[in-house]
Amino acid sequence: MAQVHSSSVISKEAELADDVYVGPFCVITGKVKIDSGTRLESHVSVGNEFGKVTIGKNNRMSPGAVVGGPPQDLSYKGDPTELVIGDNNEIRECATLNCGTFKEKGITRIGNGNLIMAYSHVAHDCALGDRVVLANSCQLAGHVKIGDDVKIGGVVCVNQFVRLGEHAYIAGDSTVNKDVAPFTIAQGKYAVMRAANQIGMERAGIDKEEIDAVRRAVRFLTKGNLTLEEVLSKIEQECPPSKSIATFVDFIKTSERGLAR
Repeated sequence: MAQVHSSSVISKEAELADDVYVGPFCVITGKVKIDSGTRLESHVSVGNEFGKVTIGKNNRMSPGAVVGGPPQDLSYKGDPTELVIGDNNEIRECATLNCGTFKEKGITRIGNGNLIMAYSHVAHDCALGDRVVLANSCQLAGHVKIGDDVKIGGVVCVNQFVRLGEHAYIAGDSTVNKDVAPFTIAQGKYAVMRAANQIGMERAGIDKEEIDAVRRAVRFLTKGNLTLEEVLSKIEQECPPSKSIATFVDFIKTSERGLAR
């Protein structure tokens, strides 16, 4: 049986694995399912009366976190939407993660191994991949999509529908209103891509030749005022094919918001 402090209030609809820990003064509302090894330290709020929250294994939620509250959207009328969280995530003090809306698929998704630091906000219909870091007070508007291994500095604001490609790095105190391509560093208000995230790629174990090709592709995108058609042509001609180059090119071709350049 889950270890639940006597001061906490648990919904009759909640399903808690046997080794879940719920500390003092937590509130679990509505349809909530929490898998093994997850800990709610204290004063954590999970769920809402309308939606569904599913939390995986070995997650840790710090005091004041509000996980699975209803979306902050004027069109929301109590629809049965969801928040789905994977495994091994750390959600720090007073972070807020909202359920989705039916404007999209009705689900906000958090992958595995993410660190969401204090006072950060993940709005409705966002999707975070794996090993993402949101530093303190990051604010994600609705429908933001973040790839694996993205690192975001403190006090960064990301506009709705923006995509951040895998292994991107967003410098602190930036505001992002357009898509940031994979493997790039972006900074500013509004943020623009400035260079390749070479350190991030090295830490990910990408080999030197592939990193050099990505750096060349990033320069084509960020320097020289080339059109996107010219950028793609030069990448095809001058960058050896690789998984990273294919990811970079596909992101450029599928950007709907426009690129931060």
